Amino acid sequence: MPKKHSPGVTSSKPGNAPEVARLVYRPFGLIVGVVGGVVAGAAFKWIWRALAHEDEAPKATDRDKRWPEIVAAAAVEGAVFGAVKAAIDRAGATGFSHLTGVWPGRSTGDP
Repeated sequence: MPKKHSPGVTSSKPGNAPEVARLVYRPFGLIVGVVGGVVAGAAFKWIWRALAHEDEAPKATDRDKRWPEIVAAAAVEGAVFGAVKAAIDRAGATGFSHLTGVWPGRSTGDP
């Protein structure tokens, strides 16, 4: 059974479908990215409280914190933000593809 497509968006046949899909996906992806940032921030705070038993992670300019704690906090924050962003972006692209029948990102045959 063929997939339903939104008006103006075609399946992955040769032509301009990937370009149109990427343009249509941009505002959707922007919203998904903002939501991902909020989720990542909350996840990092929760993880940091569990690891360090402190309400806030140290900042690089905190005078009373040592280098290892500053660097560890930054590494955990980067890992959490990266993982959450990848998961949210992938979920958004998958949802968009299910709705439109077109993958919004690169495919194997794309340059």
